[in-house]
Amino acid sequence: MASYAAIGDSFTEGMGDERPDGTPRGWADLVAAALAHAAGEPIGYANLAIRGRLLAPILDEQLPAAMALRPQLLSINGGGNDILRPRVSIAAVADRLVAAALAAREAGIRTMVVSGGNPTRHLPLGAAFERRGDALAEAVRTRLVGTDVVFVDNWFDPRLPQLHYWSIDRLHLNARGHAIAASNVLAALEVPIAGADAAQGAPDAGDDLERPRTAEYWRRYVLPWIGRRLTGRSSGDSREPKRPRLDAVAAGDL
Repeated sequence: MASYAAIGDSFTEGMGDERPDGTPRGWADLVAAALAHAAGEPIGYANLAIRGRLLAPILDEQLPAAMALRPQLLSINGGGNDILRPRVSIAAVADRLVAAALAAREAGIRTMVVSGGNPTRHLPLGAAFERRGDALAEAVRTRLVGTDVVFVDNWFDPRLPQLHYWSIDRLHLNARGHAIAASNVLAALEVPIAGADAAQGAPDAGDDLERPRTAEYWRRYVLPWIGRRLTGRSSGDSREPKRPRLDAVAAGDL
């Protein structure tokens, strides 16, 4: 049975693309379903991503656990939370991310590095964070030249900066945005897209009406985020991965 494991932060966990019961779906789930469809049978799928994680705990905790599962395919995402910190070395983040991907590939696992989409056009201090995101994406791309690690560049996808691909908090892709990310991954893997882009249609009429006004937005999303940073907390504290094992998944399951 083919197998796929994903590690990362809220982007890979699937935040912003919630099912009716509130559990996150997201691009990695869509990719797993498409891989099962292409295989014509269930595949093993694990998702160890946890929201709020910096790159260090992703690589120190999630990567060894994922590699121990011995998946045939591994996706690594990280660094998005690092560039939101007051101080960060882009070169150091890129070096560690690429070194981890190369180590996984050296262990015989087909590996891809997947960047998140660019939310910064709609965020406070977004221009500064966009420069960091641009630099990180370019640094990772440059370091992976000449390797057989796949780089899926969602950051520079020209569609994803548009607001209607983002959830109410403006920091996580919504269902349409996650569908685009999934289609980018599948295209990079040269896997036929089966349903992964189903949510890419026009924005819902109520999208803009549902978005909180500036003061409410700061109260609901920005100030709690700042508070967690000041106190060293994370939205992922005490959370466990949503799929810690390579459980079988069929094309229609996710």
